[in-house]
Amino acid sequence: MSDPAHLALLLVAAFVAGALNAVAGGGSFLTLPALVFTGVPAVAANATGTVALLPGYVSGALGFRSDMQAPPGLSMGTLAAVSLAGGAIGAGLLLLTGDGTFRSLVPWLLLAATVLFAAAPRIMQRAHGAPAGPARSVAGVLAVAVYGGYFNGGLGILLLALFGLLGQTNLNAMNGLKNLVSALLTAIAVAVYAWGGLVLWPQALAMMVAATAGGYLGARGARRIPPPVLRAAIVATGLVMTTLFFLR
Repeated sequence: MSDPAHLALLLVAAFVAGALNAVAGGGSFLTLPALVFTGVPAVAANATGTVALLPGYVSGALGFRSDMQAPPGLSMGTLAAVSLAGGAIGAGLLLLTGDGTFRSLVPWLLLAATVLFAAAPRIMQRAHGAPAGPARSVAGVLAVAVYGGYFNGGLGILLLALFGLLGQTNLNAMNGLKNLVSALLTAIAVAVYAWGGLVLWPQALAMMVAATAGGYLGARGARRIPPPVLRAAIVATGLVMTTLFFLR
């Protein structure tokens, strides 16, 4: 944080990440690499970047609060409890992962998230299924929440696809639940990260402010960018970051 160039990189990355998350997702493609490139260990970078993006999930959930309805097979209380449990499990797994191991996983995780993001339109077209029972719904939410607590990349796409597979059809309700589940699992994951000493708070707080500003301005300016162009730019960013991590 004492290096002005490093601070500028983190602030710009967080600002753009907040804007991306507000309109399409993919913000973690920038926050994680930016932290690693400034010398932060990979595990701490993952935790710190997740903290920076938390306010965006909370504000997104509040924005859709009137549209929310539980997916088939679950009550809102059960959905919240499973999200918290999964986020805590995923964060606990991150605490147990050595930095060297996680660093070797990062390019593969980024690649998987990039491919998932690129395939999102086709996934969403095929996602709608028959209403699911409670066991299937709980298992699906728990699996995605564990992933989100461990690694945040592509989380929104996974959640939207999951809710479609569970039989939900109202897009506003799906977006609201996506933000709610993301906020809940990220909040509990942040608590676990903080307890484990993974969060670098000076970087996290500075990036949080920049990401919040980026989210606000990104939401206002999103209508000026054609969605295919925005999606292509995010996929290209993900591929560049993936390649850089494979080469490191």
